[in-house]
Amino acid sequence: MNNPYLIAEAGVNHEGSIETALEMVKIAAESGVDAIKFQTYKASKIASKNSPAYWDQSKEPATSQYELFTRYDNFGEEEYKLLYEECQKYNIDFLSTPFDFEAAKYLAPYMKVFKVSSSDITNKPFLQYIASFNKPIILSVGASTYSEIAAAVEILEVAGCNKITLLHCVLSYPTKNEDANLQFIPRLKEMFPQCGIGYSDHTLPDERMLILTTAYQLGAEVIEKHFTLDKSLPGNDHYHAMNADDILKFKENIKMLHEIQGQSFIRPLDCEKDARKYARRSIVLNKFLAKGTTISESDITFKRPGTGIPPTFVEEVIGRKVKEDTQEDTTLTWDLI
Repeated sequence: MNNPYLIAEAGVNHEGSIETALEMVKIAAESGVDAIKFQTYKASKIASKNSPAYWDQSKEPATSQYELFTRYDNFGEEEYKLLYEECQKYNIDFLSTPFDFEAAKYLAPYMKVFKVSSSDITNKPFLQYIASFNKPIILSVGASTYSEIAAAVEILEVAGCNKITLLHCVLSYPTKNEDANLQFIPRLKEMFPQCGIGYSDHTLPDERMLILTTAYQLGAEVIEKHFTLDKSLPGNDHYHAMNADDILKFKENIKMLHEIQGQSFIRPLDCEKDARKYARRSIVLNKFLAKGTTISESDITFKRPGTGIPPTFVEEVIGRKVKEDTQEDTTLTWDLI
């Protein structure tokens, strides 16, 4: 098993502060992620002013998408270049999801792979434009039908992209555990064998990070989850994000899974040698037999340890004679008969 490619989705949890964003890069890298991802948009380009909210408004009280996006759209190319350089410093990949053509163009030099939001899965012109950069593409498929996913994959392939990863994703913030629908991960693998498959998570972080761990066990090669420095901060994506401690727990889970996987072929392990020898049974006399006595079925039983003749050979033992006087409870060996 390979380790999953783990993306800390910083999004706009920096809340417009470049200092916070740079700190997020540092903490995420020190926690062991492979990449940190931001979101690049301008409110005026992503949503109309009357676009309704679709998230838990008790956590994020913004009543329209435009209202929310306006709060966090102050970063431009200069800030993302600084974040890219910080990622280079810490040896993790810089990613940012572009939500318009201009953003995609100026982000391209800084990213080895493009991440496309579920919200753009039916945005054919944008998908074609992203594919024109000749980079691998990670596409979230939340709230999509099979035909929509298949159409998006075809658009990207026709446009020349042959390295596509699809992320199972549930567009509900936060996603209830019962709606995580993780069995869709192996189903995506069946439906799109030419694509890599992963998982973008919006559930509340569970204490042991079992949801992400299960996604990995079900075949997620890429795992993305929102990331914050402080889960107690109000609004936006903090409340369903993981923090550094959560990342470390997940990494420990993956380490344990690698330790327990073992090999698929059948053979006794080195640690089983003593058990194999002493916990199995041997053919044992249940009475004294004088030299030359023919062994009958009533003369024997089967006991531990397995250092004598195995019960597998009971038919070969019955009818033979003991070579010498042999005491009750003697473990029979081939040299005794």
